[in-house]
Parts: sequence; structure tokens; C-alpha cells
Amino acid sequence: MSMYLVVALAILVTMVLALVRALRGPTRYDRVLAVNMFGTKTALLLSVIAYLIGRPDFLDLALAYALINLVGILAVLEFLQERSSREQEPRHD
Repeated sequence: MSMYLVVALAILVTMVLALVRALRGPTRYDRVLAVNMFGTKTALLLSVIAYLIGRPDFLDLALAYALINLVGILAVLEFLQERSSREQEPRHD
């Protein structure tokens, strides 16, 4: 059981590092990648907590959170791609 507490602590440390990367950048893609990593680590932490407290039904929540994270990140990347392509188009005034 203590091994899982160490794993949970290590996941929390990586989540803090991902938040630091999301806040500092330097590019918007670094920020998106950091937010994606934070979401993935959150799903992993939910899985470890589910095992620690003996509630396997939390694994369903972790899986749902991971899928929502995936869809959200894809939507943000699509938005950023559309935005950058609009910025590159020449203006005809």
C-alpha cells in the first residue's frame, strides 16, 4: 500500500510541473501539451486513488475524464490551427 502512496505523490509532483509549464509557456503549443499532460495525470491519479480506497467504480470516472480530455485537447488544437491559418491569409482591403 505504501508503494501506491509514493506513486500518487510522484503523480502529484508531475502534475505541479505540468501546471508550471502551462503557465510559463513559452509557446501556445507548449501550454496545450502541458494541459493535456495534466489531464492525463489526473486520470492516472484517479485510477491510483480508486485502487487505494478499494473503489473500482472510480476507474469508470478516470476513463471518462481521459476521453473528455482527449476531445477537449483536439478541439483546442483545431481552434488554434484555424486561428493561425486566418492570421496567415493576406488581406484584400
